[in-house]
Amino acid sequence: MEILASFWNLVPVTVVQGLLFGLVALGVMIPFRLLAFPDLTSEGSFPLGGCLCAVLIVAGMHPLPATLAALAAGMLAGLATAFIHLRLRINTLLAGILVMTILYSVNLRILGKANVALLDTESLLSWIAPAAVVNVNAQIALFAVLVLAVLAALRWLLGTEVGLSLRAVGANASLAPALAINPWTYVLAGVALANGLSALAGAVAVQLQGFADVHMGFGVLINGLAALIIGETLIGRHSVTRQLAAPVLGSVVYYQIVSVGLSLGLKPADLKLATGLFVLVTLALPALRRAAEPERLRE
Repeated sequence: MEILASFWNLVPVTVVQGLLFGLVALGVMIPFRLLAFPDLTSEGSFPLGGCLCAVLIVAGMHPLPATLAALAAGMLAGLATAFIHLRLRINTLLAGILVMTILYSVNLRILGKANVALLDTESLLSWIAPAAVVNVNAQIALFAVLVLAVLAALRWLLGTEVGLSLRAVGANASLAPALAINPWTYVLAGVALANGLSALAGAVAVQLQGFADVHMGFGVLINGLAALIIGETLIGRHSVTRQLAAPVLGSVVYYQIVSVGLSLGLKPADLKLATGLFVLVTLALPALRRAAEPERLRE
């Protein structure tokens, strides 16, 4: 009963985290699934959005334009990764690692120190719904509206000619020019959009927790990948709607799994290890199944 009570007390907080980091999972899914462009930049664009938003708010800027500036900065980071890959012919993963590494110094330069506290400053939460500053249920409602708005916008976009062209580039970039589609345009736009969402999540996270830290992006990529895998396992990705909903649903479920682990006594320091092993096993399962099939056929 004590374990159950501990889990139940953690649920509201982890639902908030799940909804917020659902944006990061979307930022992982868009290049990975829609563009066939494995991208690691999210681990740098998430803290970039948070650090820039924090500095602007501390400097006196209203939280809304500060958040939009963070989103734009994340999009620029995504553009940099896509451009390095397209122009310099550098592997997508290596391009993401390079930009992510560069962004660490950029974030440190933006903050001016390792972390910044947002003391006595206005945030999106206090501006939109003051009750959300201290009320977890209000935070759940606010973030649910934000995530649903993002999902609705993405669903509409992917149903347009632009969205169809983006998906066509991801399905077969070599064939795209024959359809009068410029792959560069859609790769640049898609990776920029994905990292803009990650930076938006970072900006909102900073305003929720009340401080920005240059290391706040550590592990968000593996969390987003775990959320994507869980979501696709639960509802699949056989339609555009399911493909978009899977990362968000998976993020919420993932953080409930984290709650279970903490309730059972798992130390917070071990969560990254558990998450990494989970993703490793999940990614290895198809290969293990294929390896087992010849054995069954021989029998």
